[in-house]
Amino acid sequence: MRRLLPLLLGAFLLVGCASESSSPSADDGSGFVGGDGSIVIIDPSERVAAPEVRGSTLEGADIALSDFRGDIVVLNVWASWCAPCRAEAPELQEVWEESEGAGVQFIGLNTRDSTTAARGFVDTMGLTFPSVEDQDGRLQLLFADSLPPQAIPSTLVIDREGRVAARALGRVSAGTLRGLIEEVGQRG
Repeated sequence: MRRLLPLLLGAFLLVGCASESSSPSADDGSGFVGGDGSIVIIDPSERVAAPEVRGSTLEGADIALSDFRGDIVVLNVWASWCAPCRAEAPELQEVWEESEGAGVQFIGLNTRDSTTAARGFVDTMGLTFPSVEDQDGRLQLLFADSLPPQAIPSTLVIDREGRVAARALGRVSAGTLRGLIEEVGQRG
């Protein structure tokens, strides 16, 4: 099983990053194919509990998704080498600054990256919300039974009860993110 996990992870990420309906981001110039921009919002009656995500932040602090039960959590999967991640980072930070202290928590999930590159990305982009290291993608895979973040970047919204409520595949705009947070907040 341990030998199979890296293969499954690679296939999981490739399917999400290179689906037929995906297209390169027009403004990144890299040809990187991210998510297809699709958004899914789950009806409260059909939501399942988010997995227990635990890890170390880039600063070395321990963090767990369950620490934020009662808040809406925005979980953004990103990597320093991902051009759409660079493009969306300022918009994530903008919405984080607007919603910080209002019952909304942002957590980055840095995947398949080195700590040095990830820290450089956070510093360069001016990100102030915590990011958890997921160098081998195992934390990302924990969502396989709910609403998996199948592309890089992907953004999940966890409701106040700790259930996966919404997902955006690919780069997310500040307006879209605000709408997702509001929708999840209103519907449970």
